[in-house]
Amino acid sequence: MPFPRTAKFFLTGLLSAFLFGAATPASKILLADIQTQVLAGLLYLGAVLGVLPAVVRTESARRTWRADGRTLGLLVGAIVLGGIVGPLLLLIALRMASAGSVSLWLNLEFVATVMLGHFVFREYMTTRGWIAAGGTLLAAVLLAGGEGLPGLPAVFLVAGACLCWGLDNHWTALIDGLTPAQTTLWKGLAAGVFNLTLGGLRAGGIGSPGPVVGALAVGAVAYGLSVAMYITAAQGLGASRSQMVFSTAPFFGLLLSVVLLGEPLTGIQAGAALLTIVSLVIVFSEKHRHTHRHAAVAHRHRHDHDDGHHAHDPAGAAHGGNPSHWHVHEPIEHDHAHWPDLHHRHRHPDNGNGG
Repeated sequence: MPFPRTAKFFLTGLLSAFLFGAATPASKILLADIQTQVLAGLLYLGAVLGVLPAVVRTESARRTWRADGRTLGLLVGAIVLGGIVGPLLLLIALRMASAGSVSLWLNLEFVATVMLGHFVFREYMTTRGWIAAGGTLLAAVLLAGGEGLPGLPAVFLVAGACLCWGLDNHWTALIDGLTPAQTTLWKGLAAGVFNLTLGGLRAGGIGSPGPVVGALAVGAVAYGLSVAMYITAAQGLGASRSQMVFSTAPFFGLLLSVVLLGEPLTGIQAGAALLTIVSLVIVFSEKHRHTHRHAAVAHRHRHDHDDGHHAHDPAGAAHGGNPSHWHVHEPIEHDHAHWPDLHHRHRHPDNGNGG
């Protein structure tokens, strides 16, 4: 792998995908006892419980929160589309189609994220990146054909949810005023309370204790821990490339649907999984470097002090070894291999110096 420092972000994203993939078959089971919008609220309130310990461990929530207009705008957008609208559309579709089919259609989130990244959010894609994107999309098409159409309304609902999450992915990757756990907490709290209140009023209650506790537990792991880990990966790899790793979530969802729900596994699904793995290998073998300039910026995010961009405190002593603290970057121009992370969203030469 040409960027050894990104290995931990790759593995973090992969574990995040597994945990999130587990949410689809688990939610299918829970929908038998819990109203759709109530379940969406419980899952996100569970996410709050999942990340609360990490937020409490943060040196000082008041000192680490800096709610400038940009951070607040990104967070509100992520809450509305990623935390309220997207999950609700997905759960409605899940009532209409099998967990396996819905899991496979979630590959559309990858397509939405990559297209938005290139055309809207200035994430440069090399030739290898586009080949990998095409391979992942082809895998999704093969899977959809092999499964059969789960109903046109369900497909459009899943596509709408994926578009919401595509925007959410980019917005959360750009938030540098909060830790990933803090972002997940505020997103889960706002979205969870909204959906639980509205859904509970419509359903006349939230359900019996057993399913409610189960929903909170699923949310804590599959939405809380998973989303916080995804944001960490997105800040280190860029939203598009981290979404390529996260695109394995539907396969984990499919596998767990087979194991937990007894749904069938086909040869087409196995072939599509192999195609996705090859696509991931292609994108993470790309080489991208050129001379680029960084403007002065002050922000906060998790980082290493010897990565070439954060030499302000080599030992981390000034911050008690905390890898996530506010710091200032002076303007600099240099040449090195890089990803479209928080520090590398810039214009590129026509040839991109990488393929």
